[in-house]
Formats: sequence, C-alpha cells, structure tokens
Amino acid sequence: MKTQPAKPSGKRAAKSPHEFLNRELSWLEFNRRVLHEAIDPRTPLLERVTFLGIFTSNLDEFFMKRVGGLKRQILAGIVSRTPDGMTPTQQLVAIRKAVAAMLETQALAYTDSIRPELAKHNIHLLHWAQLTDDEKKLGEKYFQTNLFPVLTPLAVDPGHPFPFMSNLSLSLGVTLRMPDGDERLFARIKVPETLPNWVQLNSPASDHVEGDAEVDPAFRFISLHDLIRHNLDDLFPNMVVEDVMPFRITRNADIDRDEEDAEDLLDMIEQELRQRRFAKVVRLETGPDPDPWMLRFLMDELELTSEDVYEMRSELDYTDLGAVSKLKLPQHKFEPWTPMTPASLSDEDADIFGIIRRGDVMLHHPYESFSASVERFIRAAATDPKVVAIKMTMYRTGDNSPLIRTLIEAAERGKQVVVLVELKARFDEQRNVLVAQALERAGVHVVYGVVGLKTHTKTTLVIRQEADGLRSYAHIGTGNYNVTTARLYTDLGIMTTDKDLTDDLIELFHYLTGRSLKRDYKKLLVAPVNMKTRFDEMIEREIDHHKAGRPARIVAKMNSLEHRDICRLLYKASQAGVPIDLIVRGFCCLRPGVPGMSENIRVVSVIGRFLEHSRIFFFQNGQSEPADGEYYIGSADWMYRNLHARVEAIAPVLDRHWRQHCWEILEFLLHDRRQAWDMQSDGTYIQRQTPAESDTKADDSPSATLGTHQALMNLTRSRLRVD
Repeated sequence: MKTQPAKPSGKRAAKSPHEFLNRELSWLEFNRRVLHEAIDPRTPLLERVTFLGIFTSNLDEFFMKRVGGLKRQILAGIVSRTPDGMTPTQQLVAIRKAVAAMLETQALAYTDSIRPELAKHNIHLLHWAQLTDDEKKLGEKYFQTNLFPVLTPLAVDPGHPFPFMSNLSLSLGVTLRMPDGDERLFARIKVPETLPNWVQLNSPASDHVEGDAEVDPAFRFISLHDLIRHNLDDLFPNMVVEDVMPFRITRNADIDRDEEDAEDLLDMIEQELRQRRFAKVVRLETGPDPDPWMLRFLMDELELTSEDVYEMRSELDYTDLGAVSKLKLPQHKFEPWTPMTPASLSDEDADIFGIIRRGDVMLHHPYESFSASVERFIRAAATDPKVVAIKMTMYRTGDNSPLIRTLIEAAERGKQVVVLVELKARFDEQRNVLVAQALERAGVHVVYGVVGLKTHTKTTLVIRQEADGLRSYAHIGTGNYNVTTARLYTDLGIMTTDKDLTDDLIELFHYLTGRSLKRDYKKLLVAPVNMKTRFDEMIEREIDHHKAGRPARIVAKMNSLEHRDICRLLYKASQAGVPIDLIVRGFCCLRPGVPGMSENIRVVSVIGRFLEHSRIFFFQNGQSEPADGEYYIGSADWMYRNLHARVEAIAPVLDRHWRQHCWEILEFLLHDRRQAWDMQSDGTYIQRQTPAESDTKADDSPSATLGTHQALMNLTRSRLRVD
C-alpha cells in the first residue's frame, strides 16, 4: 500500500477538553455498524436476519454490563466525569437517545424491508389473523400439545406475590378482570425458552423448478407469543382478558466482587452468579402501544422510571428469529466456507512436533482450520509418550469442547496437565466453573490465576523429552481455545519452539500458578508486567526514526482502543509526522484527523461475516521494507484493562515469511472498500464505497470490491487447493 508521506504539523496539540470520545457512545456506534449489515441489501437475506439478532444480542450485553454499571455508579453517588467530560447521568441520557434511534432503524429495516423480502421468497412470518383455517387448527393443536402443559400463568393478588422474572426472558403481561367486577388484575405468562420462538406450520417441499425459474419452497411461521395470545381463554377460563402486552426485562450484570477477601474464588464466582440472577432490573422492553395501566404496574414493581422503558415497534428479541435465519436455503446465505488445512500441516500422518521444529507455523483462522492445527497439536501432546507436561490457559472454551476431553485423556495417561481456567470471563462463568470441576475430577491441576487480575492470554506450552533433553513447544494466539468461534472469528496463532519465547512462556506460567515476580522477559510482552512500557518505547522509537529521516510507520489492529496514555502518545507521534493506521473493529476513544492533534492518524473499522478479533501490531522501525519491520500478535487490546488489569501475552513474529503474511493481512484490511468504515473526528463513521467498474482510478486490490473476508477466503483457497 502506498501512503502519502506525512509532515509534521508544526502546531501544538489541541487543548480541547474533548481530546477523547466517550467509550459508551463509541461502542454504540460500533453496534450501529453491525446493524447496517442487516440493512445493507448486498448482505444475503437470511444473513440480514442473523445480523438483526447480533445487534440485539450486543445491545443486551451492553445494557447488562455498561448501563448496569452506570446505574450502580449513580446509586453510589459517584459524579466523576469521563475523559470526555460526561457524568454517569449525562451518559445515560445520551445512551437512551442513541439507542432509541437505532431501535427505530432496526424496526423499520425489519418491517419495511426484510420481512417483505422474506415474503417475496416464500418465507412468511405471520400473525394469527393471516393464517388459513387449516393453519389455525394446526396452531391450536401445537398449543394444546406443546405449550398448554408447560405454561404457568402467574397472577398477582394478595395471595400471589409479584413473580420473579429471569434476565432477558420474554413474557406476556395480561390484564384480567372478573366477569362481574371492575378490578383489574395482572398476570404474567413466561414464553418457554425451550421451544423455538417461531413455529413452522408447514413442511415445505424440496426446491423445484417451474419453467426456467427456480422457485423457493414455502415456509410459514407464527410466533409462540402469538399462539399463546390467541389461546388465552384456555389459560384463564371464564375471565375477561382486557389487554395483552409482550415485555422483556434486562438485569444488571455489573456485580461488585472482592477477590482479596475471598477465601475460595470458585465459591465467590458461584455466589456472584446467584446474585446476578436476582440483580436489579435496568431495562424494560414492551411491545407497541403498551397498556398504560399494565406498564405503570410493571414499572412500580420493578422500580423503574420511564427512562428505563423502551417501546419496541416490532419484535422484542430479534435473536428469536434463529429458526428463520437457519433455514437451509444456501441461495440466501453467505457462500459456505470450510476452513482449510494449513499447507505445512497437510500431511496428517506427519509428526507435528517435527514440523514445528523445522520452523514456526503461523495460523490464520477461520481461513485455516483450528481442528487441523491447534486441536491436532494438543491431541498429539496428549498421546505422545515423549510429552511430559501440558500447560494451557482457558478463557472461553465453548460447550462440549473436545479440548477438555483431550486434556483429561492426557492426565489419565500420566502426563502433568496444568490448566488455568479464568472463572471471571464475563457471561462464561457458569460454563468455566463446570469445566474447572470436570478437569479437577480427572486429576488435572486447575488454577484460577492471579488475584485481582483476569487471565486473558491465549497460550499453550508442551514440554517434550527428546534425545538432547527437554524441549518446549508453544502456541501463542489472539483467540480463545473455542472450536465454535474459531469458525466465526478471525484470529492468528504461532506454533514455535523458539527458545527465548518458550522460556518466557515457562516463566509466565510460573507467574500464573505460583508466586513468580519475574519482570524481565526476553521476547514476550506480558501484561501487567512489561507490555505497556514496551509499547510506549516502540511508539517513541517511531517518532525518533521519523525525526532522523528514517522510515517510520505504525499500523495497529485490535478490537478496542481506550487507553488514554497510549492515545496521547499516538497523538504525539502524529504531531511529529508519523503516519498511523489503526484498524479498530469496536469502540475507539481516540479522535483521528483533528488538526494540530491527530491529522496523521486514520482509524478504520471492518465489519462483515467474520468477527475481526486478531490483534496485530506493526512498527516500521526504520526499515524500508514492511516485512523487515517489527510485528507482534497476541491477546491484548490497547485498553487500560488489558494492559493493567489482565494477564496478557503478545509475541513477536520472528520469521520474515510470516511477517510478510501479517503485512498482507493488514493491506487487505486497509484497502477494503466493501466492509470498511472510516472514522471521523466526531466519532461517527462513513462506510467506504465499492469502486465502480468505470472508475479508472479505483483501487484494484481484491479487497476493494470483494471485501477482506471474501478476498482472504479466495486467496486461501487458491493457495491451499489440492488439484
């Protein structure tokens, strides 16, 4: 990629009190970009439905964590301002305004675009009144067979207290009265979570052809809450149903924890999970035109104000459309992608340890197979009689992970197996508790890390007895050891026997499992030990190179950027004339392109079918060729929590071939004109436009028109295809 040479501005850094953007509002801008994937007609139809659900799921987590945390600050009387000058109360006001606008956009996209487009392709999401007589009979039969036995209407009166409602559960509120009375009564019906929320009423025929045109099979659905709503007489016989209102609540997940006083971290996490179940409600979502009496009743019982209530014009929970988005209609989905076996690992019978000894192996998921690489490495370690020890960190493993079974097998074979399970991984605590207990029962040494820090590093260390003594093999990655997300998230990993790196990793595991206070790692960047200092030094070094007339440039790819000291140092580098490209998928608190402060910084976000999760850091370091600069990959973003409150590891890419590969990835992302968004200095984003065929000046790189993900899929396929 050709970059215009940057020139020092000659101006002093801006003294605006708003040198940083608000974290919460920047995150909402990220979710707006996710929502755009549902709006964009270039996105395949059923994938648009999926992105509606992703947007909702992201927003749910935001309310549980971030809004819940702000509300807790207000209750505690905290009035301190964020770096951009906002109090917690001001942030809540701004959040509500932004969220309300996005929810309106989501509802319009669904009702005015996606739902009609589904109907055009014979996928019908119906209301009860739209059903045929035969379909109504099917619906009533489904209700009697599958719903009526499991539903539990809960009335509220002097003998029946207000019922407990679980987080994110969908409910129907019903206003009742006796036939001969005027008193209103409230009842709540929980919509079962064990059944698909959209019920298919027909069995579509297979695809068939009429004339020369392929016709989509017909699918006809009705929602569970609509089925329940139109069979309420069976649930409340002889009562008068005055009104029905679907609603959903969100509870705070931002719970205080005190690890210093916890005698047992496992017990503390289990207690926190119990507390979270009953945590304060922070949001109430209702269907359109809610009954005023019922709404006031719920607000009083849940201790909410009108600012906590969101009236949803259409669906309450778009994640419930999974039954629709998962229909087997490949013509309305992204091109199927099966991760491919890396070239160096193509011989399944070869000794993987011998392959790694011959040279570092870099992995790029999901383009390359996690199973054929990382899983294979750990399976080989579990069964190889020469392997004496396996050490691994686990942050988010996923359900039924084969890696857990492999580690248990290794322990049963007599190998020393040590696994650090991070119990504090948000929303994965329950799963990780079960994983830890299963491993402990099998004789695996399970530890929970360093008090006060989350262990976020993604590392595995294998110790093997060889002819010349013990040799260490390592995998250091940017992503979790999760076989499901390895097919959806872009991540990098290195398998290596480099002695300096593996020695560093041995020391890191001693830090995690023991009381090591080692601070002088040879090559590994470790947080909270030396990582922040090393990044500071490398940024300052680029400034020195530029001032001396040597090539200087910074390209950093990450999930989020918030660390104020790092931002200020990047501003300093920009003012010195160092060109800086930041590829930040999520929120970014740095302001790019501000005259006198950051005019040499640009920020791009790439959103698409895969979640950009890898972290890559490039420093040109005076070298004329990018491949000769310094590259690092690892688990940490440039955020305060990553550099100071988590255990993280970032490793240098030592092999020039793999440095060239990293540069190639960065080039794809920087050239992208299909999936990329350019950040403006006010925190908004503008989506790049795909170049027109007639544009003679258009970027001719593959990612310009195809987008990074499709371009890298094509490139991987062409390189690894076996003819």
